[in-house]
Amino acid sequence: MAIWKPSWLEALDTQKFFVGCSLHENTRKNEKNICCLDCCTSICPHCVAAHRSHRLVQVRRYVYHDVVRLEDLEKLIDCSSVQSYTINSSKVVFIKKRPQSRQFKGAGNICTSCDRSLQEPYLHCSLGCKVDYVLRQKKDLSQYLRTCESLQLSPDFLLPQEAFGVDEDTNDTTHSTVVEGDDLLLSSDSENLSMPPSSEIAFKKRSAIYFCVRTAKADPAMNMSRRKGVPHRSPLC
Repeated sequence: MAIWKPSWLEALDTQKFFVGCSLHENTRKNEKNICCLDCCTSICPHCVAAHRSHRLVQVRRYVYHDVVRLEDLEKLIDCSSVQSYTINSSKVVFIKKRPQSRQFKGAGNICTSCDRSLQEPYLHCSLGCKVDYVLRQKKDLSQYLRTCESLQLSPDFLLPQEAFGVDEDTNDTTHSTVVEGDDLLLSSDSENLSMPPSSEIAFKKRSAIYFCVRTAKADPAMNMSRRKGVPHRSPLC
């Protein structure tokens, strides 16, 4: 029986992620951190529009290695016995094998493919290690694969505005720039300063983030130096 694994699984293992996208090399935020499982290729956020109806998974980085959310992978393949890790409240698993420079000689649980030390009761340190183990033992992955017709990026994945044809330097959002002067409050570590009615608000836009700068009108009366009056003493009895 020939050893077989699906094309999308091969793509996760062989495609390069976190490199610049050649299709959008002159665009910001063009790092390829998404895998299109239907096209079996790595893409950047600007490519998402062309793959909108395809199955997409976000690839993340953890200790310099590629990981994918366990929740996403479990829709595609059985990930039981693969050790998971927690990043930003999400469980992730490593995609590829992580070979070690020296063999683990201590007692305890070790990976079935790369001899990496594991926590109980895990048997594999990555999805790639489990796939290799199953193919060595059973020569077939079919009973571990799951049917998944649709898979979209998680809601917390933010696409850059350029991906939708919006220029950050020319796009003005009214609700982000209009501030009621009477309600504005500037805070510091030591005190809270309320904005005087005569103040003007200036906005600077830098990387789609608005900074508020107070440009209060000069008040001659406030700039005058104040001297304390002559102290009054109580009359002596």
